[in-house]
Amino acid sequence: MAKFIGAFLGFLMGGPLFALLGFGVGVFFDRGLKQAMGFNYGAERERIQGVLFDTVFRVMGHVAKADGRVCESEVAQAEAIIAQFGLTGARRAEAITRFKEGSADDFELAPQISDFLLVAKTQPLLRQMLLEAVLTMALADGEVDSAEKDILLRVAGYLGVSAREFQRLLEMAMAQRQFHGRGTGGGQRSGQNSASELAAAYKAIGVTESMSDAEIKRAYRKLMSQHHPDKLIAKGVPEDMMKIATEKAQEIQAAYELIKDSRAK
Repeated sequence: MAKFIGAFLGFLMGGPLFALLGFGVGVFFDRGLKQAMGFNYGAERERIQGVLFDTVFRVMGHVAKADGRVCESEVAQAEAIIAQFGLTGARRAEAITRFKEGSADDFELAPQISDFLLVAKTQPLLRQMLLEAVLTMALADGEVDSAEKDILLRVAGYLGVSAREFQRLLEMAMAQRQFHGRGTGGGQRSGQNSASELAAAYKAIGVTESMSDAEIKRAYRKLMSQHHPDKLIAKGVPEDMMKIATEKAQEIQAAYELIKDSRAK
């Protein structure tokens, strides 16, 4: 764009020769602008990735310390989640350090979430990723106790999520967890799907049995779009944290396949 503006202004000032000179100056300006924008975007994305990573593991540590101490089972859960993320070497050591910082007595939750919101700004997918990651930690043992839930409610509140909406997300996460590791067609394990499994499938998608096929399909597609790797990476989610989104998408897909199979009968 600058090259054309330069050519036009040059022509007005001195004719064809100045137009050519203006075009050349505009070309260099365009190149410099693109490089600057590319550099700034890359630096900003790296900053977002760093803050999200730090916040996830510090809040995980804080949740683990909810009852006043970090027990061996919670440490094992944290190790399992670090492995689930596929973190190794220096990245694994960094995650453990952040987890310990979050479980320290002097850790303050509000400033950490505030730092996160400064980079997350109005990005709902980043807030979603943070909530899902800490819910994964809290649900690692299959349940969320009252102390953990209090902290998670505070996190949700800081992120602008109401208590009612958080409860819905928690119920969805608990239901989705029942489809972990199944993949597509997971509902065909024994040839017959129990009523409880089907009820969990509807809850995992965030729909009800009374909804139409089209409504359920829209809800499913929205959830899958929210967990699309390319979209999350573009928003600043670190690549080594994408596994949790991938597994979440597999759980959602397995639940949806079960609903489809049930309705096709």
